[in-house]
Amino acid sequence: MKERVKISDGNRIGVVLDIKDYHRLLQELEELHSIRAYDGAKACGVEVIPFEQAVMGIESYNLC
Repeated sequence: MKERVKISDGNRIGVVLDIKDYHRLLQELEELHSIRAYDGAKACGVEVIPFEQAVMGIESYNLC
């Protein structure tokens, strides 16, 4: 990963990344968020079901 640090008055104020690196970091952040949400739900004793099963349950529920 190549980055460029922006400096103003001797202080680091920003970073410029290659767009591919930026998108990879976003994907990794989203994955980390999902992992933390799963761990939090599991720690609270909430029933955890696979995503596909949840989608099927939602789709099978008819609101009309």
